[in-house]
Amino acid sequence: MDFIKTTEQESLYNHLEEMSVQQLLTNINKEDKTVPNAVEQALPQIEALVNQTVLKLQDGGRIFYLGAGTSGRLGIVDASECPPTFGVPHDLVIGLIAGGDIAIREAVEFAEDSKTQGWKDLQDYNVSANDVVIGIAASGTTPYVIHALNACNENNILTGCITCNKNSPLSQAAKFPIEVIVGPEFVTGSSRMKAGTAQKLVLNMITTTVMIQLGKVKGNKMVDMQLSNNKLVDRGVKMIMSELKIQRSHAEKLLKEHKNVRSAIEAYTYGN
Repeated sequence: MDFIKTTEQESLYNHLEEMSVQQLLTNINKEDKTVPNAVEQALPQIEALVNQTVLKLQDGGRIFYLGAGTSGRLGIVDASECPPTFGVPHDLVIGLIAGGDIAIREAVEFAEDSKTQGWKDLQDYNVSANDVVIGIAASGTTPYVIHALNACNENNILTGCITCNKNSPLSQAAKFPIEVIVGPEFVTGSSRMKAGTAQKLVLNMITTTVMIQLGKVKGNKMVDMQLSNNKLVDRGVKMIMSELKIQRSHAEKLLKEHKNVRSAIEAYTYGN
């Protein structure tokens, strides 16, 4: 089957510059509403990759996200949110972007076109067969990502991907591809829009589901979250109050002593 980039196809809307602000917002929102349905179609693919990822992390492995531009930035955002949300080490989920850290804020010309740098970037972290490498590219054609995944396959490293085109070169490179087909963008080719939203939704699903499977959530609460600001401390106190049915002053004392919601709950539960 021929590979067609739907993310590059002509927008369903024209003469955007002639639309009012209300028309623009309404039409963008209309397109955005289609994204969750596209993600739903990919649920079996997401499940397959998550199941494999859980097994790897249970055996001490890590998750690597690899992307360029918007895709790379989204991977870095998701990776950076795992430690404060789930209390995991900063090197458990790692986001890498073509062009290095400067590319998080500024476009680095032609960085995504390198066929060797992606694998080199992974090697800097001693990537191994214990790990999972997930390539992120809306187009499914980014050389930085594709060639890195090919190198991973040659080294018996589990590979997955998130892309928004069917039967792309990236999908063919990944052992566990996720294809979320969102169709043409509102602004032709601007894959930071629907494609970026789809990628963010899938990333949320992957790490949240993996962390729950690893026991990082109790009931529906982030009991291992880092207490890095007053809002989170207050949330932690309320979790302890709710779980143990105790007064706020007692919960505050427990949290101050144990510095972790789970530890505070377990100390009270098994210490009494």
